[in-house]
Amino acid sequence: MTYSFFVDMTCGGCSKAVNAILSKIDGVSNIQIDLENKKVSCESSKMGADELLKNIQKTGKKCSIIA
Repeated sequence: MTYSFFVDMTCGGCSKAVNAILSKIDGVSNIQIDLENKKVSCESSKMGADELLKNIQKTGKKCSIIA
């Protein structure tokens, strides 16, 4: 399933941190980061949106699920 999130990213370092967190999660693929619009989307076969959100929050950035 594909999930989308708003993540308050302000620079390339922010997007790299989000990508690094998501890349380490088993079952997550097709990570797409739109820094300009502060949007992150990915596919996950093993985790739901809430669990993915908790992992993204580990970067310290404000984030929310885009319905």
